[in-house]
Amino acid sequence: MASRKTWLALTLTSVLSLNAWAQKGEVVKIAWIDPLSGLMAPVGSNQLKSLQYLAEETNKSNPAGVKFEIIGLDNKLSPAESLNQLKSAMDQGVRYITQGNGSSVAGALLDAVNKHNERNPGKEIIFLNHSAVDPDFTNSKCSYWHFRFDADTSMKMEAMTTYIKEMKEVKKIYLLNQNYSHGQQVVKYAKENLSRKRPDIEIVGEDLHPLAQVRDFAPYIAKIKASGADSVITGNWGSDLALLVKAANEGGYNGRFFTYYTGVSGTPTALGQNGAGRIYQVSYAHYNMGGRMGQYMAGFKAKYNDDLYTGSMIGIFDLLTQAMAKAGSTDPVKVAAAMHGHKFKGYNGDMEMRKLDHQMQQTLFMTVWQKADKKFPYSAENTGMTLAPVKTFEPYVSSTPTSCQMKMPS
Repeated sequence: MASRKTWLALTLTSVLSLNAWAQKGEVVKIAWIDPLSGLMAPVGSNQLKSLQYLAEETNKSNPAGVKFEIIGLDNKLSPAESLNQLKSAMDQGVRYITQGNGSSVAGALLDAVNKHNERNPGKEIIFLNHSAVDPDFTNSKCSYWHFRFDADTSMKMEAMTTYIKEMKEVKKIYLLNQNYSHGQQVVKYAKENLSRKRPDIEIVGEDLHPLAQVRDFAPYIAKIKASGADSVITGNWGSDLALLVKAANEGGYNGRFFTYYTGVSGTPTALGQNGAGRIYQVSYAHYNMGGRMGQYMAGFKAKYNDDLYTGSMIGIFDLLTQAMAKAGSTDPVKVAAAMHGHKFKGYNGDMEMRKLDHQMQQTLFMTVWQKADKKFPYSAENTGMTLAPVKTFEPYVSSTPTSCQMKMPS
C-alpha cells in the first residue's frame, strides 16, 4: 500500500510539474500600441523602452519559463490608427496587446478586441491596459478580456482628495484638464469627492483643452491667477503637463498643483528646481520606493539614462507569468481564467486583479516635488529634484465600487 501511495504521489507531482512547465521556452509576443510620433512621442518612446527592458529582465527568470517578445507599433495617438495597428499585430500572430496613452484610444481597442474574440473563438486576444484610466472600462464598458494594471481616475481622486481633506490651507481650486474622457472624469470625480470631504473648498474655475495640441498654456495660467486659486487639480500628462508647469513658472503662478503624472517624461525637466513643496502626484509607485521597483529603475537608468516610471508594466509581467505557470499554458483563454481574481505580492505591496471588473487593487502613494537628499536620493531626469512620499494609501482606501456586469465566456 505504501509503495502504491508513493507511486501515486510521484505521478501527481510529475503531472503538476509537466503542467507548470508545458510552455517553458515558448515565445509570447506582446504588441505595444501607443504613440511614437507627435507631441506625446517622448512618453511613448520611454514606455516602449520600459516594456522592452522589463521583458528582458523577465526573460532571465520567471515562473512560467516563457520568453517575451515586444512588438512596438506607433498609433500616433489616434483611435483609427490604433485599429490598423491592432490588425497588423494580429497578422503577426499576436495574442496579447498593451496600451495606455489615451482612454479614447483604449476605448476603440477594447471594443475591437471584444468583437474579435466573439467572432473568432480559439483566436482570442487579451488587452493588458497599463495606463488608460477611464473608470468606464471597469464599469459600464467592462470586459472579461480587458485587465487594467493602473489605478483608475476615480481611485486616484479618492486618494488625492483624502490627502487634500487635511490641508486646511487649500481653499480655492481650479480644475484644468484635457478634453477627453479621462480629463472629463477628473473634473467629475474631483467635484464629487471635494463636495463630500471638503464642502468648504470653492471651485473657482475650470477648463478643458484639446489633447496634445496646446503649445502655449500662458492664457490658461493667466485665468488661473485671475481666479484667485491657491491650487490646481489636473489629470494632464506628457506635453500637456510639461508645458503647463513651464507656463506656470514663467507666469509667476506660485499655487499648488495636484497631479496624476508629474513623473512622466518631460515634466520633471520642465519643473527643474521650481515647484518644491508645491507639486504633488498621486500614483501606484514613486522614485524612491526601493525594492524591485528601485532595482528596475537603477538598471534602466544605467542603460538608457532615463527614468522608468510606468511600474504598472511590472505588474503585467508578474501577473502574466504567474497565470501562465498556473494554467500550464500561454493560451489567452486559459491565462485569462488564471488572472481572473488572482492575488499576489507585487512590487508595491499586495495586489489583486479583482474578479468583478478586472481592475487591479493596489497601494497608492502621494508624493511631493522636492530636492533629492540622502533619504530620497533619486534624481528625476537628472534635475537634482525628486518626488518624495508623504502619504501611503493601502488598497482598501482608494478601492472604489464597480457597476460591472461582466459577461463571462461560454
